[in-house]
Amino acid sequence: MRIFLLAFIFLSVTAAASDAVWVHKVDKPVESVYKSIYSALEEARFYVVFEPNIGKNISQFRERWGDDFNRNDLTEIRSMVFCNGWYANQVSNADTEMLALCPLHITLTEKEGRSSILFVRPSFVAKGTGAEAISIEIENKVIKAIQAATVDTSKSGAAVSSSTTK
Repeated sequence: MRIFLLAFIFLSVTAAASDAVWVHKVDKPVESVYKSIYSALEEARFYVVFEPNIGKNISQFRERWGDDFNRNDLTEIRSMVFCNGWYANQVSNADTEMLALCPLHITLTEKEGRSSILFVRPSFVAKGTGAEAISIEIENKVIKAIQAATVDTSKSGAAVSSSTTK
């Protein structure tokens, strides 16, 4: 009985984690898709306000962290922090606590020349709140922009795959 219960809990947590993060993979390095994603977000009126290069920032700890440094051998970790004032206002009108979503961000990772774009689904965070409907709209618009940007890069040879969007 305990084994069954533990297995159920593990599978529930795994499913919840995968529902929380939208993952989009592109057979190109981050450098090849970064600018097109940036432009697509801004065309969709999500303005990039901060661009942390996480990989570069943590690389200074390589010696200090030793064997614990970058065990997944990622060659790039970058983020884009972005916002749309109108949507921020709509979220605030619906549920002020869901302003925790603002600003939004995506993280781009690279391994072996393949990029993963990671986006915490606003609809997952806002599920059951007054901001759920507007969060779904925001999520869909951001995902559509990312997909459009990476489809454009695939015209020059990249194979694109993504997780399904809800």
